[in-house]
Amino acid sequence: VRLVESGGDLVQAGSSLRLSCAVSGSTFSLVTMGWFRQAPGMKQRDLVATITRGDSTNYADSVKGRFTISRDNAKNTMYLQMNSLKPEDTAVYYCRLLTVTGNVYWGQGTQVTVSS
Repeated sequence: VRLVESGGDLVQAGSSLRLSCAVSGSTFSLVTMGWFRQAPGMKQRDLVATITRGDSTNYADSVKGRFTISRDNAKNTMYLQMNSLKPEDTAVYYCRLLTVTGNVYWGQGTQVTVSS
């Protein structure tokens, strides 16, 4: 299973970005996908948003109303539309795949930097 993130960039506060996570080697339509982020100097990865195979979504309180997670099963790709970005959104963003049997796979991460 391979996950490849893209779309990270250096932007100003208030800007928008769209992250993508392309998946190969898995039956994409059956898995739960998620975005996590690791802020500078922090060890843990915090949940940003998840989307189930039934398209149910869940968001961290800090991004509700600004970020939108989606998936395109035909393209084996997940997206994160990020609007009204804030400096505190600066982090490495990782996509995660969770199979029905409980296996977890991660991408390599993409850097998002928001300047004030």
